[in-house]
Amino acid sequence: MNIVFMGTPDFAVPTLEKLAQSEHNILAVFTQPDKPVGRKQVLTPPDVKVCAEKYTIPVYQPTTLKSENSYKELKELNPDVIVVVAYGKILPKEILDIPRYGCVNVHGSLLPKYRGASPIQSAVLNGDKVSGITTMYMGVGLDTGDILLQSETEIGENETSAELFDRLAVIGADLLLETLTALENGTVEPIKQDDSLATHTAKITKDLCPIDWTKPNTEVHNKVRGLQTWPVATSTVNGKDIKIHSTLLCNESGDAGEIISTEPLTVACGSGSVVIKELQLNGKKRMDSKSFLLGHPLNIGDKFI
Repeated sequence: MNIVFMGTPDFAVPTLEKLAQSEHNILAVFTQPDKPVGRKQVLTPPDVKVCAEKYTIPVYQPTTLKSENSYKELKELNPDVIVVVAYGKILPKEILDIPRYGCVNVHGSLLPKYRGASPIQSAVLNGDKVSGITTMYMGVGLDTGDILLQSETEIGENETSAELFDRLAVIGADLLLETLTALENGTVEPIKQDDSLATHTAKITKDLCPIDWTKPNTEVHNKVRGLQTWPVATSTVNGKDIKIHSTLLCNESGDAGEIISTEPLTVACGSGSVVIKELQLNGKKRMDSKSFLLGHPLNIGDKFI
């Protein structure tokens, strides 16, 4: 197939890589404009652009797809299919109608569950046992198009959203190639989504970071896992702001937020407790709890709030 690929972050790179190494022909890559990054605001290209340039694929970086110019460029490219993976822009209907095989999106959930901006983090935050990838036809709504194929995967008890993100990116790449083959062969039957089962996710923000220690230990643990590696779960102990990067579930009990052991560092929750494996003072390096306690002693009875 002749393909136009649309994507921006690292989640989209495995799919672009697999396509570039396949029998398909990538006509062009559309990605977001370069953006200033970091304290020095260095203009930085998206991960997808870096990958495209490695394979000498033409790159387009329009600020909008709603312009006449973007429509003309895509019309002239005349792709058989447009593949979209975390592009970050809405495709107007006139663009959706260009390719003969339609526009196929790779989405990080088992739709119709978790439509929207943060399906992977939401699955971990909610303590789901299973996640997956959906390939779907794109429509004018947000993740509302007909389902083509799906692939399930179990979520580990201690797996972070960052780890699941990386796994799903690879699963998505493989499922996309399978989907293209099925479309070419006419062996896939699109399935309409049941809107009554749909759930929606919002963009992850730092407002989610503070830990409520009165919650059960499973909820605390899921928050720590779900907010890895950004924006990271937070708390305060002895007046110091702490980022908590990694925890394990524990059955010991005590007053919510109280340190009930320092070997290992264990904090009581509303029910049960968690062992803090890795943490970080603001502005300092992330470290394991044993190393942290050597320089920043904490005592049994101190409270995280």
